Amino acid sequence: MMIESLDRALGRLTEPGDKVLLAVSGGVDSTVLLHAVTGLAATHRLAIVAGHIHHGLRGEEADEDELWVANAAADLGVEFCSLRVDPRSLRAGTASKRARPTVQEAARRLRAAALRKLADRGGARWIATAHQLDDHVETILMRLFRGTSPEGLAGISEQSADGRVIRPLLEVSRDEIQDYAKRHQLRWREDSSNRSLQYTRNRLRQDWLPGLIREFNPQLLRAVARMAEAQKEDGEWIDSLVSAAWREQVVETGSQEWFVLRRGWAGMPRALARRLVVQLLEKAGGGREISRRHIDRILAFFEGQRPGLPARVLELPVGLRLRDEGDGFRLCRGEAPHSDSENPKSGHAILRVKQGSSEPS
Repeated sequence: MMIESLDRALGRLTEPGDKVLLAVSGGVDSTVLLHAVTGLAATHRLAIVAGHIHHGLRGEEADEDELWVANAAADLGVEFCSLRVDPRSLRAGTASKRARPTVQEAARRLRAAALRKLADRGGARWIATAHQLDDHVETILMRLFRGTSPEGLAGISEQSADGRVIRPLLEVSRDEIQDYAKRHQLRWREDSSNRSLQYTRNRLRQDWLPGLIREFNPQLLRAVARMAEAQKEDGEWIDSLVSAAWREQVVETGSQEWFVLRRGWAGMPRALARRLVVQLLEKAGGGREISRRHIDRILAFFEGQRPGLPARVLELPVGLRLRDEGDGFRLCRGEAPHSDSENPKSGHAILRVKQGSSEPS
């Protein structure tokens, strides 16, 4: 079952002659990915290289992981490469406490960048990660519990937005991966942090998800995955509507500057308007800092709803400013002239929206 699923995925995601960088941490999932893809490489005419990222967070244990992966690759006759990153330096270099990533988030960002660097150096067209079905479902449930948009319910995609990263094990469950490892007598490394209940995902993985499967639905993983696939298909259709609305409403006027036409917002379906604003903010680099409250305030600003203040400028997190220019609105970064905020006769009263708040300050 697992090999058949992986074989189909490689057929969908790669082409004969491609070189694939396999992201191998040394855990069971990536060890199985390395072993199984190497076994299918000749069938799909793929060149394989194993890439490992050392995060420098677990001392000798991390050093041993790197050496173990190098040896595992050598045993299979696979090329090996690695890079070291420092998540703590990324955290230390972020001044804003709200914007500062957790250690796990910092490691994830640096790992993604390092894998791309390794792939570029080695001439690999694809980066294959070992995300599997349980990871997919855990991601969806964590987003649901914390609050998410409909797009968030699509979970992890089989291929990244830019097409570079592929996840050929996404339809394979953790149990199937464990069975494959046992049948082939594979050995792997255990990351001690994966057992810590300090992390939400570990609690979900070890306690909550098994309970849901036991008490509610033995096929929960497949049921959630089917829901995510339906949401993904709906999302692709909605994206085409957003793209059409973007061409009608938004003009990129310069580097990191956009002009949004005033006309069209009043009669636009709310769901479409929200997605259009989200896309605008993501392009401007404000995605992580912008909440639903900010989106509501922006939509009210577009629609001329400015209770208590004839605001002409809306200040947003990460230095973004939205200025009313009569026939439309200009989104950019940077400070407005002091005269705008200090001189009420300038006609540029400012409405500030604090992070985590929907109220003007």
